[in-house]
Amino acid sequence: MASEVDICNSALNQLGASQIISRTENSKAARVANQRYDFIRDKVIRSHPWNACVRRASLGQETETPTYKYAFQYALPTDPYCLRVINISTGGNYEELDIDYQIEGRKLLTDEGTVFLRYIARITDPNEYDALLIEALTAALAADISYAITNSVTLARELQGLYAQKLSEARFADAQENFPDVIEADAFTNARL
Repeated sequence: MASEVDICNSALNQLGASQIISRTENSKAARVANQRYDFIRDKVIRSHPWNACVRRASLGQETETPTYKYAFQYALPTDPYCLRVINISTGGNYEELDIDYQIEGRKLLTDEGTVFLRYIARITDPNEYDALLIEALTAALAADISYAITNSVTLARELQGLYAQKLSEARFADAQENFPDVIEADAFTNARL
């Protein structure tokens, strides 16, 4: 069972720093890790549609409408908080990729009267994460806080490389767990034949 403190301690271990007991303890390591953890978690989660963080929602129309171009607006989900929209549809079919919409602030604007949303959610419980996602998050945090803890630019660069490697590995494994997308033939793809 992973915790936020476990992830912070794993990152601190990569830096050769002392472990912490809580994110709010009065030590430099805890203050730096606590200050950056939420931002880095959101950055890593937002970077890929992780299976552990994808959610679906049916959005309710707001009474207020956009000033121009679109007919309707919808508030993006807050529980769990929407970090990034993957796609929208007007029914249960998420293959409708040609729906015109715009994200402005925390609103989704469209001409569609019904909106179903697939989105990347801010999932804060690390126990819901895949082991490789935890490794990527740990590497991202270590890379981000490395200079503040060690004052080593060289180590910071090395950890950025490790983060890129861990992120790539985690994304690859995560993507393998889904049914493959069907690529439809069209005039462009048929032109190669």
